[in-house]
Amino acid sequence: MRLVEVVGQDDGVRTWFRTYCEDEDLWLYFEAGDEGRAARQAEVRGEDSQPVTAASPAEVVHVRDRAGLAAMGRCERQYGVLAEGPVDGRQDQPRAAEICAEEFERLWTEARRTLGGSA
Repeated sequence: MRLVEVVGQDDGVRTWFRTYCEDEDLWLYFEAGDEGRAARQAEVRGEDSQPVTAASPAEVVHVRDRAGLAAMGRCERQYGVLAEGPVDGRQDQPRAAEICAEEFERLWTEARRTLGGSA
């Protein structure tokens, strides 16, 4: 189900959705590209709404290529690690829901600020 789609900066289709991981009490927010992989991901703890992840694979690759593996490790410790593999199946999980781009951007900006960086 892809109710919200727009053309992203890389001319690919983007969708935004959230899902809940009950085992970890985390809300996971995804901006997914047309290949079904996370373009950006934010995670927020359910109990206190504290952001714990706000990561992007493009940023991780950029940091690795420009500054090396040590800098990439620092980036991952500060902003968290992305879910591996495609995220498409997560849209069908219980409590999953499509969200609008504006909601994702608001959450992303807040999470990045909380984790110590810019949006």
